[in-house]
Amino acid sequence: MGAANELIDLERSGWRVLSTSAEAAGIFYGHVLDRSPVMLLPGGMNLTERDTVLQSMSGQPWSSFEMGETQVLQPTDDVGVVAYDVLARRDHSAYAALVSSHYVHRDGRWRLFFHQQTPRPAPESETR
Repeated sequence: MGAANELIDLERSGWRVLSTSAEAAGIFYGHVLDRSPVMLLPGGMNLTERDTVLQSMSGQPWSSFEMGETQVLQPTDDVGVVAYDVLARRDHSAYAALVSSHYVHRDGRWRLFFHQQTPRPAPESETR
């Protein structure tokens, strides 16, 4: 499996655990997050402490998600960027965003060091 497929699988796995439970998300991201991650999230959230990022995942799980077309950029062998759009649902509401996740290959595995979500309008059929 190439690096691009590994990175896409990591992103999908992250959404899967965020659709199960806060405990599962904490365990997964406890293994995947780098030492000093940065997350820029909707509402002006700028999370820069590893423990704070893990605590932010304690919310209600998503009921479903769909990742759109995914691009992987790999400027060096040990750095990868995954960019895509996502549509996630929870409590009869939809959340749509453009997402980028930046990984570094460290200690024999990919680790998430930067993540940003830019909200976009959900498709009209999803907001009802």
